[in-house]
Amino acid sequence: MGLDPQLLQEIEFLLLFDVRNPMEGLKVHHEAEPGRIAAARRLHELGITTLSDGGYLTERGQEAAELAANLVGILRADVAVAN
Repeated sequence: MGLDPQLLQEIEFLLLFDVRNPMEGLKVHHEAEPGRIAAARRLHELGITTLSDGGYLTERGQEAAELAANLVGILRADVAVAN
């Protein structure tokens, strides 16, 4: 089972948020990469962000961003241990 490129874009977008500061939002400008614009829109449609161009994380979004950050942290730690 591979990861869909759209899913990876959504995860990458979630990782841009500072999960330690829920009052810090993001703004995706219209000049941004089309994949990032689309990821922001999809996350908003899923109820993960407050605006279609970023905004703030919802409660569900905060949980998703924390899980994404934790997963990346675990995988990077495993890579460091293996080397």
